[in-house]
Amino acid sequence: MAENSAVYEGLFILDANKFARDRDGLARDVEALVEAAEGELLVSRLWEERRLAYPIRGQRKGAYWLMYFRMPTGRVKDLTRACEINDSILRQMFVKLPPSLVEPIIAHAKGETAAPAAEPEVVGAGAE
Repeated sequence: MAENSAVYEGLFILDANKFARDRDGLARDVEALVEAAEGELLVSRLWEERRLAYPIRGQRKGAYWLMYFRMPTGRVKDLTRACEINDSILRQMFVKLPPSLVEPIIAHAKGETAAPAAEPEVVGAGAE
């Protein structure tokens, strides 16, 4: 993996009708888009299916697919473009995770319990 890589959270709103017909196939297609952009999948799962706040491309319901992946920062633009031309993806959003939060977020997404973060030390408080 390139030196300038980061961990991203990707949220995809998928066409609920296509998702209902081929759940595994559509999930594999989205994962393949990430891998084609030199991404390394860490977690990939359905978050929920729900009614959209407003219609997108005539759809009133969407399947929210959550993904965490590591990829070179320069390839996010390529992934965004690939998602925009895919008919099954209604919307997508990518957020770069701060390095200090990667482990606990990934553990939570996998359903594991992460060790609690150390309490910050308060200096000079309460000494009178």
